[in-house]
Amino acid sequence: MYFRKYLFALLCLLFALELSAQELLPFVKNFSKSEYTGDNQVWSITQANDNTIYFANHHYFLRYNGVKWEKYSLPNKTIIRSVFADGNRIYCGSYKEFGYWERVAGIMIYKSISADKDLFTGNAVNEEIWKIFKHNDAIYFQSFNQLYRYNNGTVIKIELPTQISYCYTVDDTIYAASVRNGVYKMQNDTFSPVDAWGDLKDNIIHGIVKRNNKTYVFTKSNGVYIAENKNLKPWSSPINNILKNNVVLSVKFVNDNLLAVGTSLQGLYLINLKDDSYKNINRQNALRNNAVLSITLDSEKNLWLGLDNGISHIEVNSPISIFTDNSGLLGSVYSLASLNKGYILGSNHGVFTYDGKNLETIPNSQGQVWDIYQHKDNYIIGHNDGTFVYSNNKIDKINNINGGWDFLNTGYEDAYFQANYSGIVVYNDINELNRWKIIDSIAKPIRNIAQNRIGELWAADSYRGLYRIVYDKNFDVKRVDNISKKNNLNNDYSVKLFNYKNEILFFIDNIWYTYNRIEDKLIKNNVFNDEFKNINDIIPVDNDSFIVIRDGYIYLITQEGNNFYWKLLLDKYYQGRLIIENTQVYKKENWLLINLDDGFLAFNPKNNIDKDPKINIEAFYNGQLIAESTQIKYNQPVEINIISEYYGYNRPDLFYKLNEGDLKHIIDGKTILNNLNSGTQQLIVYYNKGGKQITVGKYEFSVAKPWYFSSLMIIVYIAGISGIFFLYYRWNKIRYLQKIRLNEEELRHRREILELEMEAENKLREQEYEKKKLEVEIQTKASEVAGKSLSIAKHSEMIDKIQEVLSDESEVNQLKAKVKKVIKSSSINKNEWQSFEKNLIKSHEDFVKRLTKKHPSLTPKDIKLCIYLKMNLSSKEIAPLMSISYRGVELHRYRLRKKIDLPTEESLSKFMIAI
Repeated sequence: MYFRKYLFALLCLLFALELSAQELLPFVKNFSKSEYTGDNQVWSITQANDNTIYFANHHYFLRYNGVKWEKYSLPNKTIIRSVFADGNRIYCGSYKEFGYWERVAGIMIYKSISADKDLFTGNAVNEEIWKIFKHNDAIYFQSFNQLYRYNNGTVIKIELPTQISYCYTVDDTIYAASVRNGVYKMQNDTFSPVDAWGDLKDNIIHGIVKRNNKTYVFTKSNGVYIAENKNLKPWSSPINNILKNNVVLSVKFVNDNLLAVGTSLQGLYLINLKDDSYKNINRQNALRNNAVLSITLDSEKNLWLGLDNGISHIEVNSPISIFTDNSGLLGSVYSLASLNKGYILGSNHGVFTYDGKNLETIPNSQGQVWDIYQHKDNYIIGHNDGTFVYSNNKIDKINNINGGWDFLNTGYEDAYFQANYSGIVVYNDINELNRWKIIDSIAKPIRNIAQNRIGELWAADSYRGLYRIVYDKNFDVKRVDNISKKNNLNNDYSVKLFNYKNEILFFIDNIWYTYNRIEDKLIKNNVFNDEFKNINDIIPVDNDSFIVIRDGYIYLITQEGNNFYWKLLLDKYYQGRLIIENTQVYKKENWLLINLDDGFLAFNPKNNIDKDPKINIEAFYNGQLIAESTQIKYNQPVEINIISEYYGYNRPDLFYKLNEGDLKHIIDGKTILNNLNSGTQQLIVYYNKGGKQITVGKYEFSVAKPWYFSSLMIIVYIAGISGIFFLYYRWNKIRYLQKIRLNEEELRHRREILELEMEAENKLREQEYEKKKLEVEIQTKASEVAGKSLSIAKHSEMIDKIQEVLSDESEVNQLKAKVKKVIKSSSINKNEWQSFEKNLIKSHEDFVKRLTKKHPSLTPKDIKLCIYLKMNLSSKEIAPLMSISYRGVELHRYRLRKKIDLPTEESLSKFMIAI
């Protein structure tokens, strides 16, 4: 009997393990203790009115707002067993201690309620507060033996009838689930047993919840009971037998139809109450640990799990589900399509089918699969070893066209094209894939093909190159144009073809082109170049939407009119799992299926919350929340946390601008602002709604001026500059005065030197003048002396001869004759006069030069008269020297005065002397 029971339990467990390993599950985000830097066990979880999540994490009280983890300890450092949020207070229970936390200036502050009240006495001397709940505006703190009611600052101690596991409120009534004696109901602070639930005796109860007029009672090891119309009976669902063997620890209703049950051995069970189906999320497929100690439901109707080692967030209310093969059997998925029940997957390991529970390998399909094309109930598979067809749960190899990357039918022709390792083949009849024709003249690996008119096919080489193939109705090639070479596109690696709204676009070297048939060349497409630059890949979905991958992020693009709307699919769902340049999207009704490295992602884009998000902005400086009194130093970093009301799929895709700067993406709700200038900083937060940036929040803070521009430093600068100016002024004044003194001294010296120089020059001039005067006088006197000496000498000689004649001759006639002869012989001869005149002119050479320069019309006779006048000789004295009469001299003087234009009142002799 017992053997069969345990065998059945083991089979159920193995069955659950097999199924859970291959389920399509909601997204699970795990937080390890290295992330929240706390302890292992998480005993209790609660969400406050501000949507922040709080955890009782053994020795630590944790706070998480979706951006930042905070960790606190109780003053006595005891283990924290329970937390409960009510308004702005987070109540907390520990060993012989309970109280509440409040957030003040960005820090959680604890205030004890139980301290100094002597509450833990008698059988409660070593009690811990394991649960906190609210009932009729009072807060209840529950240990295993006591119940404490806190209301209006007063604590009342209520004795429990026996040792209990937990208290629960149902229909405004408090129920106490005992360890051995069943369930008690509290009325007027006294407890009485619920007799109708006698079958619950000797059961540890970990949950009592009423839903749809049914009360569900969850026992630790004996499954689930349902109380309806005062009757208690075991739950008839098949999952109940599984729960009995997995130790139920925690429960939570997500909604009327979805129940979450946390177990000790197999993680979490998500049970659909409509059809009794379930999903098991455990360590084998998603969780970090199988023991789910606590569960809470957040405002987005998603689950938070407190594990025996870590924390998990499960997006049960998200439009995203993920299939992950943890066994390694599947490999990397390159293509997929939907079956009537489940999916067909093509990977690098072969072809697989998946029905939502089981993953099966299709025999004889091992190898690399590139493409799956659905035609009615047949699936044409481009395989490394040839072309296969899957139909009616079996696969057949149809031909040897290997490496089928792309199977295409555009509707322009009845034919089907297949791009492969060797080029392109065409099938005239899809039902006869063993008959094909090679598109010749392009025998090279072709990865992508596109068509938007009959008789023309576009092809992109798997490595580089873009080709336009023109063919006739028999598919005979007429011409192959190397378009990239023809348009001088040297960097034509990894060309992407994108057929959108019957127009083929070409993405080459980060530029979008279309083909202009009139000009027979590629032209840039302005619309796509404006919207879709710097992308990694683009994948069509339908006529109105497509997928873009940029910087590792997936965006769903929809077009309405001329506007493109971007919807970010957060990277937490596929981080590190995309197969870049081999990403495919398959549309199944409203769902999009996207292949991943080890499975696929299912996404329903229509399941969105269509309302403006609510956010809260917190800024921290040096780890402290910024307040009005916070002094932020210049050029110091500030941490900005943008906190959303949601933690899951509906968490908004946010952007920000700082001081009208560039629009920047906010990743994980956190950004660091560096190199901040002084003054008021304005941060504006936006979210993307239909391609438009909508403002959802603003935040302002001030940054102090740099220390070198502070008020004190400005005073120092002013004082310093004033001092410098004063010193400069004094120094300049001293230099100026010194300069004035030096200039005065220099001027005095210069004046003295000038005076001395002028005096010396005057003396020199006087000396020169005197010298010249003396020379002139000497020359004049010399001339006079020479003339007179000559005349005297002649007269003396003449007298001596006359005396000699007179003494020798007595006869009168003879005497007269001899005297006349002597006089004649004693007169100055012509040569002597010429020599005299020559010396006379030479002795007055400078005077003659000045005179002739001033009066060039003068004759030699005029010059001779001028010399005599300069010698200050009278007309009477000049007459014999010029051998003319006195009257002749006067006449000559008159003519000379006329020539030199000398007035009559001016002395001619003085004029000559002055020259």
